[in-house]
Amino acid sequence: MLRNIVNIAQYYWSKTMETKNKTSAPLFKYIMEFLEYCEIGKNQSRNTIAAYHRYLDKFLNFVLPLGITAPGDIDLETVKKYRLYLNRLENAKGEQLKIITQNYHLIALRAFLKYLSKQDVVSMAPEKIELPKNPQRQVEFLEAQELHRLFEAIKQEPNELPRLRDTAILQTLFSTGLRVSELASLKKDTVNVDRREFTVRGKGSKLRLVFLSDEAAEAIKAYLAKRKDNSKSLFIGHSTIGQTTGKANEKTDKKSVESRQKRLEKEMESQGKNANNASGLTVRQIQRIIKKYCRWAGIVKKVTPHTLRHSFATDLLQNGADIRSVQTLLGHASITTTQIYTHVTNQGLREIHKKFHGKQK
Repeated sequence: MLRNIVNIAQYYWSKTMETKNKTSAPLFKYIMEFLEYCEIGKNQSRNTIAAYHRYLDKFLNFVLPLGITAPGDIDLETVKKYRLYLNRLENAKGEQLKIITQNYHLIALRAFLKYLSKQDVVSMAPEKIELPKNPQRQVEFLEAQELHRLFEAIKQEPNELPRLRDTAILQTLFSTGLRVSELASLKKDTVNVDRREFTVRGKGSKLRLVFLSDEAAEAIKAYLAKRKDNSKSLFIGHSTIGQTTGKANEKTDKKSVESRQKRLEKEMESQGKNANNASGLTVRQIQRIIKKYCRWAGIVKKVTPHTLRHSFATDLLQNGADIRSVQTLLGHASITTTQIYTHVTNQGLREIHKKFHGKQK
């Protein structure tokens, strides 16, 4: 018993000493200053700062045991060892880190070194860090037939308010190409359903204009017309979410449905008495909603809210939209990001193959 107590004490003592050594290192101080600069000087999002913090903390934990405690100690050999470490690192599932994930770590380190350079702190030049080329991404999107089945599956939701809401969610995602976080943050007063357009703040706090299809606008109108709350959020949680989880072809007891509907209406009336009581849907809840209807529609491929964003871009390109316009509609900073869709939408190559392949002279 005494030995166990001593071991526990020694463990926490060692952890305390590790923390003390870490926070006393000059590198730690500069990393904290860099994160403050990202927050105040560059006005970057909390998600970006949190990611930088996570990646740079991993770098710090790697270099401190090597005796590298100051910015001037970082050199090409240090970066080489760190890259080998990242390449051999395994995640919780025992899988090697993807190249794109390794690059995120290096991008954070490069941004930190760039900050040091601006502050005239002697360290390794940031441009010396070269990023490995990412393998081409495989874009997963829904075909027209699958989209039809997905929208049809929503009709099987027996409760009216969730059915109207979920129709509006899926129609909005497909007609605007919004990221799921952008959709979750929408407010009723910022979406102009009459003009069929509104402005959304995306990555990097950049504003962009998006457009609603007629189907999406009408779906939002129908949903809001049934709402009796004063919540500012465009899409809110209702008590029946997650209750209807059976197979798509299962019959639901009529009395049970009516009972649930009445309970839901009473809940919304009580929410209406207390302004803003109904909270907006979370990203996770939206993901579950889409997963539910994909299961009901018999779609076996993995579908996420981002799949509908891919479907939006693919649909535009397949119908003749130019890639620069699609880039603007998606809010991509670089055309390179948008080009991941071109290999699945090039109708010209399809026609050339059809016209010239397998022809006998």
